[in-house]
Amino acid sequence: MKRGWKIALFWLCFCALFFVCAFWNGLTLRFYRLETDKLSEDARLRLVLLTDLHSAVYGENHRELLDLALDQRPDMILLGGDIVDDVEPLENARTFFEALARTGVPACYVSGNHDRWRPDFEDVLEAIKGYGVTILEDDVLPLDTPWGQVNLCGLREYRTAEECAAALAAFSALSPDAYNILLAHRPDYIDLYRQHPFDLVLSGHTHGGQVRIPLLVNGLFAPDQGWFPQYAGGLYEVGETSLVISRGLSYNPRLPRVFNPPEVVVVDVVGTARRVF
Repeated sequence: MKRGWKIALFWLCFCALFFVCAFWNGLTLRFYRLETDKLSEDARLRLVLLTDLHSAVYGENHRELLDLALDQRPDMILLGGDIVDDVEPLENARTFFEALARTGVPACYVSGNHDRWRPDFEDVLEAIKGYGVTILEDDVLPLDTPWGQVNLCGLREYRTAEECAAALAAFSALSPDAYNILLAHRPDYIDLYRQHPFDLVLSGHTHGGQVRIPLLVNGLFAPDQGWFPQYAGGLYEVGETSLVISRGLSYNPRLPRVFNPPEVVVVDVVGTARRVF
C-alpha cells in the first residue's frame, strides 16, 4: 500500500473513532467520594442521583437505567428534577415511576423547571406520591442512621433568586453539627445554598453544558448560566459546601451531546470521626 493511502486510512480511522467517542450516548457511571468528620468512621451512605430524564426511555420498562442504578446497591435514589417533561409523553415518566416503585429502594424527588412547566403538574405530583416516592418540596427528611445525624433536604424549583432565597429560610434551623444534604435542581444558586449549613448539594439542570472538550472545556452552554458555565457538571468545592452536578440523562438527537454522554451519578458519603465509647 502506498504511503499516501496509509495516511488517508489512518485519518479515516481516526475521524471515525473521534466521531463515535464524541457522539456516543450510552449510559455512563460517575462516582464521587466525600468524607466528613460529622459521621462516625463506619459511615457508608451511598446515594444514586438521577436528573433530567425528560421522560426519555432506557430499555423496556426503563430496565437499562434502573438495572444500572440498582447494580450500585444504593441506600437511596435521589431524583433531582426534570424527570418529567413538559413536551415529551407523560406515559414514559409514569412507566419510570412504576418500575422504580418495584425496586423497593427508597426514592426522593424534587421538581425541575420542565416538571413545573406542565399545566397538570399538581396532578403529576400526586401521581408520583402514589408510587411511594417521597416528595421534598422545601422539606427536611431526617435519616435514621447509626453513624450520626443526617438530614436530607429538598428545594422545589424556583425561577428567581429572590424566590429561592425566601424558600431557603425553611432550612434556617438545621443543626450545623448534622450532615446536611440539599437536593436542588439548579446549581446556579449555589451562593444562596452555601449561606445555610449544607455540607453537600446535589443538582442537575445543566445537561453537562451540552458540549465538552476534554481537558479544555467542561461545558459550552448551560441554562441560566449561558456560555462557558462556571458550574457545568462534576464536583465543586464552594467554601465549606461540596456541590455535585449530574450531567443528566436526556438525549435529544436534534441537539446532540458532544463528549458528554448521559450519566448516572453515584455519591458515597464516608465518615471519618472515631467513635467514643
